[in-house]
Amino acid sequence: MEKFEVYILGCGSALPTIRHFASSQVVNIREKLFMIDCGEGTQLQLRRSKLRFSRLNHIFISHLHGDHCFGLIGLLSTFNLLGRTATMHIYAHVDLEKLLVPQLNYFCKRINYKVEFHTVHPEKEEIIYEDRSVSVNTIPLKHRIPTCGFLFCEKRTLDHIKREMIDFYQIPINKINLIKNGAGYELPDGTLIPHERLTYPSAPPRRYAYCSDTVYYSRIIEQIKGVDLLYHEATLLDRDIVRARETFHTTSLQAGTIAKEAGVKRLIIGHFSARYEDENVLLEEASSIFPNTILASENLKIVL
Repeated sequence: MEKFEVYILGCGSALPTIRHFASSQVVNIREKLFMIDCGEGTQLQLRRSKLRFSRLNHIFISHLHGDHCFGLIGLLSTFNLLGRTATMHIYAHVDLEKLLVPQLNYFCKRINYKVEFHTVHPEKEEIIYEDRSVSVNTIPLKHRIPTCGFLFCEKRTLDHIKREMIDFYQIPINKINLIKNGAGYELPDGTLIPHERLTYPSAPPRRYAYCSDTVYYSRIIEQIKGVDLLYHEATLLDRDIVRARETFHTTSLQAGTIAKEAGVKRLIIGHFSARYEDENVLLEEASSIFPNTILASENLKIVL
């Protein structure tokens, strides 16, 4: 099975603590790295993850609150010091380009690579990136400013040809790729061996949904239904639901409810408020609704 991994670089909320870094993750799909959000300290955490910097070419920013984007200028500057030449693609609300370009012009006057901005419209669901391995869709969320999550959808790989069929029918090498792509095989006497007999299907494609920051928002349920892994913010306990509503955040109980109603396979909660010294209380609350829940933590790797 091809690689599909999620690395948690930071899972704290806006107020810095000594327990958590600000929001950031890296998704590794078939050795292509995609960053989601880039709070302060992200480049330090990226080093600790031991991921290869050169394979990171796309950064997705959910919204323009500082705890999700203050690490960008430092990261881009460091890439320049490391001699980067490949284009860095940044997907975000249109205002990020207006804010970041002056900083790049001031602090990175002789930058050796191109930073290309791609406008994201947080209010609507759309594909913002696609290649042969994966597509990335926006997930409209409801926060104090325009915000979206991201849905990573793996592309289905080719079917696997059975080794015993290659030997039995003496299939030449130049026909194998055609068969993997759906063709049958015609024998010298004209008999057609169907594709289904020659192959077995590849593993089902996997999906990962990232949803932070948002109030409890049932409109996302249909879009994330059945995903292999859901990261959903769980900033506060349900006893603090008034504060959650004031700040447009979700409680751990609500995060568990979203996961249950969407029928996801696994839930990971994060974006923890600094008011809780032990996040296990958040885990217990979410797990009471959706048992297959885990806590995010720095340098945690989840394999899909």
